[in-house]
Amino acid sequence: MPESFSFGLILAMRTSPAPVSFLAFCRALFVAALCCMFLLSGCASIDPHSPGLELYDSKPISTEFGKASYYGGRWIGRLTANGEHYRATDCTAAHKRLPFNSVVRVTNLKNGKSVIVRINNRGPYAKGRILDLSVVAARKIDMIGDGIVKVKAEVLKPIEIISKPNRQLTEVP
Repeated sequence: MPESFSFGLILAMRTSPAPVSFLAFCRALFVAALCCMFLLSGCASIDPHSPGLELYDSKPISTEFGKASYYGGRWIGRLTANGEHYRATDCTAAHKRLPFNSVVRVTNLKNGKSVIVRINNRGPYAKGRILDLSVVAARKIDMIGDGIVKVKAEVLKPIEIISKPNRQLTEVP
């Protein structure tokens, strides 16, 4: 190699900025990845057939007033009446007569807080009670301290989501 080339390379190395530290590089890479995830999340579409997306009519099918309790503890992990395992983290409830998978809005009449639960069990068997709520559902309406509260239970009707239009658009020649 010519001597002038190596001398030029040494001069360029001396005048170039200090190399970026590895930690700073990792931070910049992390920030860039977060920005990309944020921007791409706006492109997500809603799948009407996804199990988490359900809409319900605000007017209930039926309304029932009574006392509700909650259950957990030794029941966690046991089979419910519909065959699934009871999980305290699910917003579910037990009712004596409602069909399984009915969706009910339960409102604590003491404080006005409400929660939507799915019926997956039978009960309660204590006299004067209409619902047994899961632990999470009971927390959401602030009834843990009271144990038994007066509630309003409204059975909700699901709204069918139209996934295909009822008309076909035709191209105009």
